Amino acid sequence: SPSFKEIEVEQRMNEMTAPGSRFPLAEAHDPDSGSNSLQSYELTGDEHFSLAVQAGPGGDQRPELVLAKALDREEAAFHELVLRAMDGGDPARTGTARIRVTVLDANDNAPVFSQAEYTVRVPEDVPVGSTLVTVKATDVDEGQNGHVKYGFHRISERASELFHLEPKTGEITLKNSLDFEEISSHEMEVQARDGGELFDTVKVSFTVTDVNDNEPEITVSSALSEIHEDAAAGTVAALLHVQDPDSGANGEVRCSLDGGVPFRLEKSFEHYYRVVTASELDREQVSEYNLTVRARDSGAPSLQSSVVLALRVLDVNDNAPVFAQERYSARVRENNLAGALVLRVRATDADWGQNARVRYRLWEGRVRGAPLSSYKFVVDAESGMITLQEPLDFEDTRGYALLVEARDGGGLVAHCKVEVEILDVNDNPPDV
Repeated sequence: SPSFKEIEVEQRMNEMTAPGSRFPLAEAHDPDSGSNSLQSYELTGDEHFSLAVQAGPGGDQRPELVLAKALDREEAAFHELVLRAMDGGDPARTGTARIRVTVLDANDNAPVFSQAEYTVRVPEDVPVGSTLVTVKATDVDEGQNGHVKYGFHRISERASELFHLEPKTGEITLKNSLDFEEISSHEMEVQARDGGELFDTVKVSFTVTDVNDNEPEITVSSALSEIHEDAAAGTVAALLHVQDPDSGANGEVRCSLDGGVPFRLEKSFEHYYRVVTASELDREQVSEYNLTVRARDSGAPSLQSSVVLALRVLDVNDNAPVFAQERYSARVRENNLAGALVLRVRATDADWGQNARVRYRLWEGRVRGAPLSSYKFVVDAESGMITLQEPLDFEDTRGYALLVEARDGGGLVAHCKVEVEILDVNDNPPDV
């Protein structure tokens, strides 16, 4: 029978080998002669290979393996073939050899990402160091040709400060804190490259979602530090601008004014408010207000801020002096020396400063045609002390009724009566 020296043959072939390429095979040997000797070869296996037989110089047959169809290692890494040698005897005898073709890899496949695009939503308060997404590319080649490394291909300067890409694993992690209010989205391109420099590129988009991390901001555009107590209702004391850089409900702000004060908060335009007087002020009751305006957003949990407006109430001369008594009385002995104290009247004024400064004077009553102030009595304008200008005489006049005026710095006045009774002294001898 025909026989092969080796019945198991291994053939190594690069997958990029051109169809039509030929590879010599070992010949079979048959000790018979004539028509009983080796006559032909036959190859079975698959469509990628065929058999060619060349005639040698001595008429011997030399088999060759012919690549009939292009190889693809990623489709089939091995091909099993059977080479059969046949003689011309009757019956014919055969011998076989098994041929195993190993297809060697060529870098004919680029990496391919698992997704056409990666879209990721990330809350702005995600901790630094967190893995945000892992991109994945595969390469069906083997060895170094199938080893994939990752890198940023197109990325902004700001995004490169925020994101880190691990070359071996494709993990994208956070390097620095995100801020929705600064930038709400980031886009970049990631490239996967194999050992043979073939590559694939994918787009990665990060959408930063808002977290309620900003308190409302209250800006005092203008504010009075002083207001007159007779200011009309509706007088504007302060203008405020309120805003919250967060979005949605996190940025919706409600404002309020702490109660218990004669002021109210009005909304003038979107995000703008004014503090106005709601009723009459009275400095004599409250001379200074600390108005607290609060702003609270609608987040969960909500955040709030506040501002305090210090407002001093200025005095208006709306209070006349008031005497401690409506009527005073005094008893004075006759013959007292000039300058002797009769009594002291006292008036107070609830106003402030010059409006509260009280000065006294005697109204010009008359006794026997002469004015009192220049006749018998005098009042000190500052102290209200009433003194004699000259000694009194019981036998002449036994009593006086004085009218004292108190006038404040704003011109408001009050009056009181002072009755002076003269006491008799035995200063006259009997008449004979």
